[in-house]
Amino acid sequence: MYSEERQSLSDVTLMVKESLAGSTAERGGSRTSNISDAVTLTVSERPKPTVTIKPDRHAFGDTVTLRCDIYGEGFTSWRYNWYKDGLVSVFSELQEHTFSPVTESDAGKYSCYGTERGGSRYSHRSDAVTLRVSDPKAEVRVSPQKWLREGDPVTLICEVNGSSTGWTFSWYTVVSDYSGHYQLLSDSSRGAGGNYTVSSAALKHTGVYVCRAETDTPVIYTTFSNTQPLWVTGVSPPVSLIISPSRTQHFTSVSLSLSCKDQRNSDGWRVRRYTDSGQVEDCSSSLWSSQTRGSTCTNSYTSTADTGVYWCQSESGENYHPVNITVHSGVILESPVHPVTEGDTLTLRCLYQFTTPPNLRADFYKDGSLIQNQTTEMIISNVSKSHEGFYYCKHPERGESPKSWISVTGEISQISVLHTLSSVLTVCPYLLVTVVLIFKCYRMRVTSVEEEETSV
Repeated sequence: MYSEERQSLSDVTLMVKESLAGSTAERGGSRTSNISDAVTLTVSERPKPTVTIKPDRHAFGDTVTLRCDIYGEGFTSWRYNWYKDGLVSVFSELQEHTFSPVTESDAGKYSCYGTERGGSRYSHRSDAVTLRVSDPKAEVRVSPQKWLREGDPVTLICEVNGSSTGWTFSWYTVVSDYSGHYQLLSDSSRGAGGNYTVSSAALKHTGVYVCRAETDTPVIYTTFSNTQPLWVTGVSPPVSLIISPSRTQHFTSVSLSLSCKDQRNSDGWRVRRYTDSGQVEDCSSSLWSSQTRGSTCTNSYTSTADTGVYWCQSESGENYHPVNITVHSGVILESPVHPVTEGDTLTLRCLYQFTTPPNLRADFYKDGSLIQNQTTEMIISNVSKSHEGFYYCKHPERGESPKSWISVTGEISQISVLHTLSSVLTVCPYLLVTVVLIFKCYRMRVTSVEEEETSV
Protein backbone atom coordinates (compact mmCIF):
# COMPACT_ATOMS: atom_id res chain seq x y z
CA MET A 1 0.00 0.00 0.00
CA TYR A 2 2.87 2.36 0.85
CA SER A 3 4.54 1.82 -2.54
CA GLU A 4 1.24 2.53 -4.33
CA GLU A 5 0.88 5.89 -2.52
CA ARG A 6 4.48 6.76 -3.25
CA GLN A 7 4.05 6.07 -6.98
CA SER A 8 0.95 8.27 -7.06
CA LEU A 9 2.82 11.20 -5.47
CA SER A 10 5.70 10.80 -7.95
CA ASP A 11 3.26 11.04 -10.85
CA VAL A 12 1.76 14.24 -9.42
CA THR A 13 5.25 15.79 -8.94
CA LEU A 14 6.19 15.00 -12.53
CA MET A 15 3.01 16.63 -13.84
CA VAL A 16 3.73 19.77 -11.78
CA LYS A 17 7.30 20.02 -13.13
CA GLU A 18 6.09 19.66 -16.73
CA SER A 19 3.47 22.35 -16.22
CA LEU A 20 5.94 24.86 -14.76
CA ALA A 21 8.81 24.21 -17.24
CA GLY A 22 9.41 27.27 -19.38
CA SER A 23 7.29 29.57 -17.30
CA THR A 24 10.36 31.62 -16.51
CA ALA A 25 13.82 31.46 -18.09
CA GLU A 26 17.12 33.19 -17.85
CA ARG A 27 19.37 33.42 -20.94
CA GLY A 28 22.93 34.11 -19.78
CA GLY A 29 21.93 37.24 -18.03
CA SER A 30 19.27 38.83 -15.96
CA ARG A 31 16.61 38.90 -18.62
CA THR A 32 13.55 36.69 -18.16
CA SER A 33 10.65 35.66 -20.34
CA ASN A 34 7.05 36.50 -19.82
CA ILE A 35 5.01 34.49 -17.32
CA SER A 36 3.06 31.67 -18.93
CA ASP A 37 -0.69 31.18 -18.82
CA ALA A 38 -1.97 29.53 -15.64
CA VAL A 39 -2.96 25.88 -15.71
CA THR A 40 -5.20 23.99 -13.24
CA LEU A 41 -3.74 21.00 -11.49
CA THR A 42 -6.40 18.54 -10.25
CA VAL A 43 -5.38 15.73 -7.93
CA SER A 44 -8.06 13.02 -7.44
CA GLU A 45 -7.90 10.75 -4.40
CA ARG A 46 -8.16 7.10 -5.19
CA PRO A 47 -11.56 5.74 -4.04
CA LYS A 48 -11.96 2.91 -1.55
CA PRO A 49 -14.55 0.22 -2.35
CA THR A 50 -16.96 -1.40 0.07
CA VAL A 51 -18.12 -5.02 -0.01
CA THR A 52 -21.60 -6.09 1.10
CA ILE A 53 -23.16 -9.53 1.56
CA LYS A 54 -26.84 -10.15 0.87
CA PRO A 55 -28.75 -11.46 2.68
CA ASP A 56 -27.13 -10.56 6.00
CA ARG A 57 -28.13 -13.87 7.59
CA HIS A 58 -27.70 -17.05 5.63
CA ALA A 59 -27.12 -20.76 5.95
CA PHE A 60 -25.87 -23.71 3.96
CA GLY A 61 -27.81 -24.03 0.70
CA ASP A 62 -29.01 -20.40 0.52
CA THR A 63 -28.32 -18.01 -2.38
CA VAL A 64 -25.73 -15.42 -1.30
CA THR A 65 -24.48 -12.41 -3.31
CA LEU A 66 -21.23 -10.44 -2.85
CA ARG A 67 -21.26 -6.85 -4.19
CA CYS A 68 -18.36 -4.41 -4.66
CA ASP A 69 -19.27 -0.68 -4.75
CA ILE A 70 -16.71 1.98 -5.81
CA TYR A 71 -17.63 5.66 -5.60
CA GLY A 72 -15.24 8.30 -6.97
CA GLU A 73 -15.37 11.52 -9.01
CA GLY A 74 -14.21 11.30 -12.57
CA PHE A 75 -14.39 7.53 -12.77
CA THR A 76 -16.83 5.97 -15.21
CA SER A 77 -16.28 2.23 -15.69
CA TRP A 78 -14.53 -0.37 -13.53
CA ARG A 79 -13.18 -3.84 -13.92
CA TYR A 80 -13.54 -5.59 -10.55
CA ASN A 81 -10.96 -7.79 -8.90
CA TRP A 82 -11.77 -10.03 -5.97
CA TYR A 83 -9.65 -11.39 -3.12
CA LYS A 84 -10.50 -14.32 -0.89
CA ASP A 85 -8.58 -14.76 2.37
CA GLY A 86 -6.00 -12.24 1.14
CA LEU A 87 -5.23 -14.08 -2.11
CA VAL A 88 -6.05 -12.81 -5.60
CA SER A 89 -8.99 -14.69 -7.06
CA VAL A 90 -10.20 -14.64 -10.64
CA PHE A 91 -13.58 -16.21 -9.95
CA SER A 92 -15.28 -13.03 -11.18
CA GLU A 93 -14.59 -9.63 -12.78
CA LEU A 94 -18.15 -8.49 -12.24
CA GLN A 95 -19.44 -6.11 -9.61
CA GLU A 96 -21.63 -8.85 -8.11
CA HIS A 97 -20.86 -12.50 -7.60
CA THR A 98 -23.55 -14.97 -6.52
CA PHE A 99 -23.12 -18.32 -4.76
CA SER A 100 -26.14 -20.52 -5.48
CA PRO A 101 -26.16 -22.49 -3.35
CA VAL A 102 -23.55 -21.33 -0.90
CA THR A 103 -21.52 -24.16 0.65
CA GLU A 104 -19.06 -24.48 3.49
CA SER A 105 -16.10 -24.18 1.04
CA ASP A 106 -17.29 -20.67 0.10
CA ALA A 107 -16.77 -19.37 3.62
CA GLY A 108 -13.94 -16.88 4.05
CA LYS A 109 -12.90 -13.21 4.05
CA TYR A 110 -13.62 -11.30 0.83
CA SER A 111 -12.30 -7.94 -0.43
CA CYS A 112 -12.17 -6.20 -3.82
CA TYR A 113 -10.54 -3.39 -5.80
CA GLY A 114 -11.20 -1.88 -9.21
CA THR A 115 -9.15 -0.91 -12.26
CA GLU A 116 -10.42 1.71 -14.69
CA ARG A 117 -11.58 0.35 -18.02
CA GLY A 118 -9.70 2.17 -20.79
CA GLY A 119 -7.53 3.99 -18.28
CA SER A 120 -4.60 3.53 -15.95
CA ARG A 121 -6.19 4.43 -12.65
CA TYR A 122 -7.21 2.01 -9.97
CA SER A 123 -8.86 2.04 -6.52
CA HIS A 124 -7.70 1.10 -3.09
CA ARG A 125 -8.53 -2.36 -1.84
CA SER A 126 -11.67 -2.60 0.30
CA ASP A 127 -11.82 -3.78 3.87
CA ALA A 128 -12.47 -7.52 4.12
CA VAL A 129 -15.89 -8.85 5.06
CA THR A 130 -16.45 -12.37 6.40
CA LEU A 131 -18.81 -14.82 4.73
CA ARG A 132 -19.83 -17.41 7.31
CA VAL A 133 -21.55 -20.57 6.14
CA SER A 134 -22.98 -23.01 8.67
CA ASP A 135 -23.54 -26.70 7.97
CA PRO A 136 -27.19 -27.66 7.49
CA LYS A 137 -28.18 -29.11 10.85
CA ALA A 138 -31.54 -30.64 11.65
CA GLU A 139 -32.87 -30.15 15.17
CA VAL A 140 -35.89 -31.88 16.68
CA ARG A 141 -38.01 -30.86 19.67
CA VAL A 142 -41.30 -32.04 21.16
CA SER A 143 -44.56 -30.29 22.00
CA PRO A 144 -46.06 -30.23 24.56
CA GLN A 145 -43.85 -32.69 26.51
CA LYS A 146 -41.97 -35.97 26.22
CA TRP A 147 -43.77 -37.82 29.07
CA LEU A 148 -47.31 -38.72 27.98
CA ARG A 149 -50.30 -40.78 28.97
CA GLU A 150 -52.17 -42.99 26.55
CA GLY A 151 -54.45 -40.86 24.39
CA ASP A 152 -52.47 -37.61 24.76
CA PRO A 153 -51.65 -35.67 21.56
CA VAL A 154 -47.99 -34.98 20.77
CA THR A 155 -46.02 -33.34 17.94
CA LEU A 156 -42.37 -33.77 17.01
CA ILE A 157 -41.01 -30.67 15.24
CA CYS A 158 -37.96 -30.79 12.93
CA GLU A 159 -36.19 -27.63 11.75
CA VAL A 160 -33.02 -26.94 9.77
CA ASN A 161 -30.97 -24.11 11.32
CA GLY A 162 -34.20 -22.53 12.57
CA SER A 163 -36.13 -22.74 9.27
CA SER A 164 -38.19 -25.47 7.60
CA THR A 165 -38.60 -23.72 4.23
CA GLY A 166 -37.65 -25.74 1.16
CA TRP A 167 -36.84 -28.96 3.01
CA THR A 168 -38.42 -32.41 2.98
CA PHE A 169 -38.22 -34.36 6.24
CA SER A 170 -37.93 -38.04 7.15
CA TRP A 171 -38.45 -39.55 10.60
CA TYR A 172 -36.65 -42.48 12.23
CA THR A 173 -36.48 -44.35 15.51
CA VAL A 174 -33.10 -45.07 17.05
CA VAL A 175 -32.32 -48.78 17.11
CA SER A 176 -28.78 -48.39 18.46
CA ASP A 177 -26.55 -45.35 18.84
CA TYR A 178 -23.37 -47.43 18.83
CA SER A 179 -24.09 -48.99 15.44
CA GLY A 180 -25.65 -45.81 14.06
CA HIS A 181 -28.72 -47.82 13.10
CA TYR A 182 -31.89 -45.82 12.50
CA GLN A 183 -35.17 -47.34 11.36
CA LEU A 184 -37.37 -45.29 9.00
CA LEU A 185 -40.93 -44.94 10.29
CA SER A 186 -43.52 -46.59 8.09
CA ASP A 187 -45.65 -43.41 8.23
CA SER A 188 -42.69 -41.05 7.94
CA SER A 189 -44.50 -39.10 5.21
CA ARG A 190 -46.67 -37.53 7.90
CA GLY A 191 -43.63 -35.44 8.81
CA ALA A 192 -42.93 -34.12 5.30
CA GLY A 193 -43.73 -30.57 6.40
CA GLY A 194 -41.45 -30.63 9.40
CA ASN A 195 -44.02 -31.82 11.97
CA TYR A 196 -44.73 -35.44 12.92
CA THR A 197 -48.04 -35.44 14.79
CA VAL A 198 -49.67 -38.22 16.78
CA SER A 199 -53.24 -37.28 17.71
CA SER A 200 -53.60 -40.06 20.29
CA ALA A 201 -50.40 -41.48 21.76
CA ALA A 202 -50.30 -45.25 22.33
CA LEU A 203 -47.89 -47.37 24.34
CA LYS A 204 -46.18 -48.43 21.12
CA HIS A 205 -45.09 -44.83 20.47
CA THR A 206 -42.56 -45.04 23.29
CA GLY A 207 -39.09 -44.68 21.77
CA VAL A 208 -36.28 -42.35 20.73
CA TYR A 209 -36.76 -40.36 17.52
CA VAL A 210 -34.52 -38.48 15.08
CA CYS A 211 -35.21 -36.58 11.86
CA ARG A 212 -33.31 -35.82 8.67
CA ALA A 213 -33.92 -33.22 5.94
CA GLU A 214 -33.11 -32.97 2.25
CA THR A 215 -33.65 -30.71 -0.75
CA ASP A 216 -34.11 -31.70 -4.40
CA THR A 217 -32.42 -28.82 -6.25
CA PRO A 218 -29.65 -28.81 -5.36
CA VAL A 219 -29.49 -32.19 -3.64
CA ILE A 220 -28.46 -31.51 -0.03
CA TYR A 221 -28.79 -33.86 2.94
CA THR A 222 -28.46 -32.90 6.56
CA THR A 223 -26.95 -35.20 9.14
CA PHE A 224 -29.32 -36.93 11.55
CA SER A 225 -30.71 -34.62 14.19
CA ASN A 226 -30.36 -34.75 17.94
CA THR A 227 -32.34 -37.51 19.64
CA GLN A 228 -35.78 -36.82 21.08
CA PRO A 229 -37.41 -39.44 23.34
CA LEU A 230 -41.14 -39.99 23.82
CA TRP A 231 -42.30 -41.88 26.90
CA VAL A 232 -45.92 -43.09 26.95
CA THR A 233 -47.35 -44.64 30.11
CA GLY A 234 -50.61 -46.56 30.52
CA VAL A 235 -52.71 -48.03 33.33
CA SER A 236 -52.22 -51.65 32.32
CA PRO A 237 -49.21 -52.15 30.04
CA PRO A 238 -48.84 -55.65 28.56
CA VAL A 239 -45.50 -56.01 30.33
CA SER A 240 -44.06 -54.62 33.55
CA LEU A 241 -40.49 -53.47 34.19
CA ILE A 242 -39.55 -54.98 37.55
CA ILE A 243 -36.75 -53.11 39.39
CA SER A 244 -34.85 -54.46 42.38
CA PRO A 245 -34.50 -52.67 44.78
CA SER A 246 -38.03 -51.49 43.95
CA ARG A 247 -37.58 -47.71 43.75
CA THR A 248 -36.75 -45.09 41.10
CA GLN A 249 -33.68 -43.64 42.86
CA HIS A 250 -30.60 -45.75 43.61
CA PHE A 251 -27.18 -45.39 45.21
CA THR A 252 -23.90 -45.59 43.31
CA SER A 253 -21.61 -48.64 43.59
CA VAL A 254 -24.45 -51.09 44.29
CA SER A 255 -26.18 -53.86 42.35
CA LEU A 256 -29.33 -53.11 40.35
CA SER A 257 -31.53 -55.71 38.69
CA LEU A 258 -34.15 -55.09 36.00
CA SER A 259 -36.46 -57.55 34.27
CA CYS A 260 -39.51 -57.57 32.03
CA LYS A 261 -42.46 -59.65 33.18
CA ASP A 262 -45.71 -60.57 31.50
CA GLN A 263 -48.14 -63.48 31.86
CA ARG A 264 -47.23 -65.12 28.57
CA ASN A 265 -43.53 -65.21 27.76
CA SER A 266 -41.01 -63.21 29.78
CA ASP A 267 -38.15 -64.49 27.62
CA GLY A 268 -39.49 -62.55 24.62
CA TRP A 269 -38.55 -59.16 26.09
CA ARG A 270 -35.31 -57.24 26.56
CA VAL A 271 -34.34 -54.27 28.73
CA ARG A 272 -33.20 -51.10 26.97
CA ARG A 273 -32.22 -47.68 28.22
CA TYR A 274 -31.73 -44.05 27.13
CA THR A 275 -29.12 -42.28 29.25
CA ASP A 276 -28.61 -38.57 29.93
CA SER A 277 -25.77 -38.63 27.40
CA GLY A 278 -28.33 -39.41 24.67
CA GLN A 279 -27.24 -43.02 24.11
CA VAL A 280 -29.70 -45.82 23.34
CA GLU A 281 -28.31 -49.08 24.71
CA ASP A 282 -29.32 -52.72 24.93
CA CYS A 283 -28.64 -54.71 28.09
CA SER A 284 -27.46 -57.80 26.24
CA SER A 285 -24.95 -55.91 24.08
CA SER A 286 -23.45 -53.29 26.38
CA LEU A 287 -20.72 -52.92 29.00
CA TRP A 288 -22.89 -51.43 31.73
CA SER A 289 -24.68 -54.67 32.59
CA SER A 290 -25.19 -58.33 31.77
CA GLN A 291 -28.23 -60.35 30.81
CA THR A 292 -28.32 -63.33 33.13
CA ARG A 293 -31.43 -65.37 32.46
CA GLY A 294 -34.51 -64.69 30.38
CA SER A 295 -35.12 -60.95 30.29
CA THR A 296 -33.32 -60.19 33.57
CA CYS A 297 -30.63 -57.51 33.30
CA THR A 298 -28.13 -57.00 36.14
CA ASN A 299 -25.91 -53.99 36.73
CA SER A 300 -23.45 -55.09 39.41
CA TYR A 301 -21.79 -51.70 39.99
CA THR A 302 -23.96 -48.63 39.41
CA SER A 303 -22.66 -45.13 38.63
CA THR A 304 -24.24 -41.74 37.98
CA ALA A 305 -23.80 -42.43 34.23
CA ASP A 306 -26.53 -45.09 34.59
CA THR A 307 -29.14 -42.37 35.16
CA GLY A 308 -31.75 -42.52 32.40
CA VAL A 309 -35.03 -44.02 31.21
CA TYR A 310 -35.35 -47.82 31.08
CA TRP A 311 -38.04 -49.78 29.25
CA CYS A 312 -38.99 -53.16 27.84
CA GLN A 313 -38.85 -54.00 24.15
CA SER A 314 -40.54 -56.94 22.47
CA GLU A 315 -38.96 -59.14 19.81
CA SER A 316 -41.02 -57.26 17.20
CA GLY A 317 -39.59 -53.91 18.35
CA GLU A 318 -42.50 -52.52 20.39
CA ASN A 319 -41.55 -50.49 23.48
CA TYR A 320 -43.46 -50.52 26.77
CA HIS A 321 -43.40 -49.31 30.35
CA PRO A 322 -40.68 -46.62 30.51
CA VAL A 323 -39.33 -45.85 33.99
CA ASN A 324 -37.08 -42.92 34.90
CA ILE A 325 -34.19 -44.20 37.06
CA THR A 326 -31.75 -41.91 38.88
CA VAL A 327 -28.41 -43.08 40.29
CA HIS A 328 -27.04 -40.68 42.91
CA SER A 329 -24.23 -40.61 45.46
CA GLY A 330 -25.59 -39.43 48.81
CA VAL A 331 -29.22 -38.80 49.76
CA ILE A 332 -31.98 -40.43 47.72
CA LEU A 333 -35.77 -40.54 47.92
CA GLU A 334 -37.43 -43.93 48.22
CA SER A 335 -40.52 -43.68 46.04
CA PRO A 336 -42.66 -46.26 44.18
CA VAL A 337 -41.71 -47.38 40.67
CA HIS A 338 -45.28 -47.71 39.40
CA PRO A 339 -48.05 -45.09 39.47
CA VAL A 340 -50.07 -44.90 42.69
CA THR A 341 -53.79 -45.71 42.42
CA GLU A 342 -56.29 -43.21 43.75
CA GLY A 343 -57.39 -44.22 47.25
CA ASP A 344 -54.17 -46.10 48.03
CA THR A 345 -51.49 -45.10 50.56
CA LEU A 346 -48.21 -43.45 49.46
CA THR A 347 -45.11 -43.87 51.64
CA LEU A 348 -41.88 -41.92 51.04
CA ARG A 349 -38.56 -42.28 52.85
CA CYS A 350 -35.29 -40.39 52.80
CA LEU A 351 -32.21 -42.65 52.57
CA TYR A 352 -28.49 -41.96 52.94
CA GLN A 353 -25.85 -44.20 51.41
CA PHE A 354 -23.29 -44.05 54.21
CA THR A 355 -25.33 -44.69 57.37
CA THR A 356 -26.79 -47.85 58.90
CA PRO A 357 -29.74 -47.96 58.82
CA PRO A 358 -29.99 -45.65 55.80
CA ASN A 359 -33.21 -43.93 56.96
CA LEU A 360 -32.84 -40.21 57.71
CA ARG A 361 -35.02 -37.77 59.63
CA ALA A 362 -35.56 -35.18 56.92
CA ASP A 363 -37.88 -32.60 55.41
CA PHE A 364 -40.12 -33.59 52.49
CA TYR A 365 -41.06 -31.30 49.60
CA LYS A 366 -43.59 -31.41 46.77
CA ASP A 367 -43.10 -29.15 43.74
CA GLY A 368 -40.65 -27.04 45.76
CA SER A 369 -42.93 -26.49 48.78
CA LEU A 370 -42.32 -27.98 52.24
CA ILE A 371 -45.12 -30.42 53.11
CA GLN A 372 -43.69 -32.28 56.11
CA ASN A 373 -40.57 -31.73 58.21
CA GLN A 374 -38.28 -33.80 60.39
CA THR A 375 -39.73 -37.24 59.88
CA THR A 376 -38.24 -40.62 58.91
CA GLU A 377 -41.09 -41.35 56.52
CA MET A 378 -43.95 -39.41 55.00
CA ILE A 379 -47.28 -41.23 54.64
CA ILE A 380 -50.16 -39.95 52.51
CA SER A 381 -53.40 -41.88 53.01
CA ASN A 382 -56.18 -41.97 50.43
CA VAL A 383 -54.12 -40.59 47.56
CA SER A 384 -55.93 -38.37 45.05
CA LYS A 385 -55.02 -36.75 41.75
CA SER A 386 -53.94 -33.60 43.62
CA HIS A 387 -50.99 -35.51 45.13
CA GLU A 388 -49.36 -35.94 41.71
CA GLY A 389 -46.10 -34.00 41.35
CA PHE A 390 -42.33 -33.85 41.92
CA TYR A 391 -41.13 -34.96 45.37
CA TYR A 392 -37.74 -34.79 47.10
CA CYS A 393 -36.32 -34.85 50.60
CA LYS A 394 -33.69 -32.70 52.32
CA HIS A 395 -31.43 -33.28 55.32
CA PRO A 396 -29.73 -30.26 56.96
CA GLU A 397 -26.31 -31.96 56.98
CA ARG A 398 -26.40 -34.73 54.37
CA GLY A 399 -27.99 -32.66 51.59
CA GLU A 400 -31.03 -33.24 49.41
CA SER A 401 -32.16 -35.99 47.07
CA PRO A 402 -32.92 -35.71 43.36
CA LYS A 403 -36.55 -35.12 42.39
CA SER A 404 -38.93 -37.96 41.49
CA TRP A 405 -42.27 -37.68 39.73
CA ILE A 406 -45.13 -39.41 41.53
CA SER A 407 -47.91 -40.33 39.13
CA VAL A 408 -51.48 -41.02 40.30
CA THR A 409 -53.91 -43.07 38.23
CA GLY A 410 -57.69 -43.12 38.43
CA GLU A 411 -57.98 -46.89 38.20
CA ILE A 412 -60.54 -47.06 41.02
CA SER A 413 -63.10 -45.18 38.95
CA GLN A 414 -62.49 -47.62 36.11
CA ILE A 415 -62.96 -50.55 38.46
CA SER A 416 -66.23 -49.01 39.66
CA VAL A 417 -67.46 -48.72 36.09
CA LEU A 418 -66.49 -52.32 35.38
CA HIS A 419 -68.22 -53.39 38.58
CA THR A 420 -71.40 -51.57 37.54
CA LEU A 421 -71.33 -53.13 34.09
CA SER A 422 -70.75 -56.54 35.63
CA SER A 423 -73.72 -56.06 37.95
CA VAL A 424 -75.94 -55.04 35.06
CA LEU A 425 -74.87 -58.04 33.03
CA THR A 426 -75.57 -60.28 36.02
CA VAL A 427 -79.09 -58.91 36.43
CA CYS A 428 -79.89 -58.99 32.70
CA PRO A 429 -81.00 -62.69 32.58
CA TYR A 430 -83.51 -62.09 35.37
CA LEU A 431 -84.88 -59.02 33.63
CA LEU A 432 -85.18 -60.99 30.40
CA VAL A 433 -87.15 -63.81 32.11
CA THR A 434 -89.45 -61.25 33.75
CA VAL A 435 -90.17 -59.55 30.42
CA VAL A 436 -90.92 -62.91 28.76
CA LEU A 437 -93.33 -63.91 31.55
CA ILE A 438 -95.14 -60.57 31.38
CA PHE A 439 -95.47 -60.93 27.61
CA LYS A 440 -96.86 -64.47 27.95
CA CYS A 441 -99.38 -63.38 30.58
CA TYR A 442 -100.49 -60.57 28.32
CA ARG A 443 -100.95 -62.93 25.38
CA MET A 444 -102.96 -65.38 27.51
CA ARG A 445 -105.24 -62.61 28.71
CA VAL A 446 -105.86 -61.34 25.16
CA THR A 447 -106.65 -64.88 23.97
CA SER A 448 -109.12 -65.39 26.84
CA VAL A 449 -110.98 -62.17 26.02
CA GLU A 450 -111.20 -63.08 22.34
CA GLU A 451 -112.66 -66.50 23.17
CA GLU A 452 -115.31 -64.96 25.44
CA GLU A 453 -116.36 -62.51 22.72
CA THR A 454 -116.63 -65.34 20.21
CA SER A 455 -118.85 -67.47 22.41
CA VAL A 456 -121.20 -64.54 22.99
